[in-house]
Amino acid sequence: MTTDTTGTVARDGEPRPGGPADSPFVRACRRRPVPHTPVWFMRQAGRSLPEYREIRANVGMLESCRRPDLVAEITLQPVRRHGVDAAILFSDIVVPVAAAGVDLDIVPGTGPVVAEPVRTAEDVARIRPIGRDDVSYVDEAVRLLVAELGETPLIGFAGAPFTLASYLVEGGPSRTHAKTKALMYGQPELWHALCARLAEVTLSFLRVQVEAGVSAVQLFDSWAGALSEADYRRYVLPHSTTVLSGLADAGVPRIHFGVGTAELLGAMGEAGADVVGVDWRTPLDVATRRIGSDRAVQGNLDPTVLLAPWSVVETEVRRILEQGRAAPGHVFNLGHGVLPETDPEVLTRVVALVHEVSARRAEQG
Repeated sequence: MTTDTTGTVARDGEPRPGGPADSPFVRACRRRPVPHTPVWFMRQAGRSLPEYREIRANVGMLESCRRPDLVAEITLQPVRRHGVDAAILFSDIVVPVAAAGVDLDIVPGTGPVVAEPVRTAEDVARIRPIGRDDVSYVDEAVRLLVAELGETPLIGFAGAPFTLASYLVEGGPSRTHAKTKALMYGQPELWHALCARLAEVTLSFLRVQVEAGVSAVQLFDSWAGALSEADYRRYVLPHSTTVLSGLADAGVPRIHFGVGTAELLGAMGEAGADVVGVDWRTPLDVATRRIGSDRAVQGNLDPTVLLAPWSVVETEVRRILEQGRAAPGHVFNLGHGVLPETDPEVLTRVVALVHEVSARRAEQG
């Protein structure tokens, strides 16, 4: 038996009718019939919303992530404005590693900057395990949100071991990941020790969110597309599998997403995901053939399309919905995050269009 996110016991993994566990979003993740294609947007709780910019004024990113009241308000903003089918917890991928003792900051205009990049086994050893008390602000924020969201599901959030390792080794964002790959190839034992520790931290971070009541989780491996499939399977897949398979008994769908991962989609699905996120470079019908018929897909409108005239946006949305019909389950999303310059009204119109077109198709059978 598993416990669903409404707090009731469900036999054989079947959620009781109603509640977030029976929402169109969760049903699509589980490849079940839906009344319409669910839609949410990566980075929907963020920089494109004027109300977000107002509430974040003079508040640093890490501080924002550690204040349950701010996390809850920012997470709720796009749900109120756009009518999306799921909320995603406002956070940052480095929140758990900061809680694990890594000295870092999120610098505006740059991103995460690590004071002492990982170079040795001693550096890895200093990354300590985390528990609920280390991220109690996340636990509190999730509980606040679950109570406020009602039947709208909340998606938990974490960065995958490879992407976290890249930040820790490079000391910050990188376009080439040269130091990361040098460590990976040159000191594979140290690399695997680092990723194993990060997988442990990430799994603990996600379990806190699940126990607090999220209805699904998404593991972001933003930089995995920098790798070949062979390197991904050797150096990354075992550690992502640790995280995703470690949640197999959690009773919530697991989404796995990366950018530039066209050649990795099948392997990413093997890591234990129920849903594989697809960026805009790969059509969803092609992605479905690579991933297989036993997993749903998520995606994959190019975020820059939202800056085009509405006629272009509408054409692209309809194309993606059509291609998504090849999958056993489809969650409409962007192929990466919402750009800051996006007009929020366009996002609202996209949600309405996805619901309208997909509901009509569902009625027609």
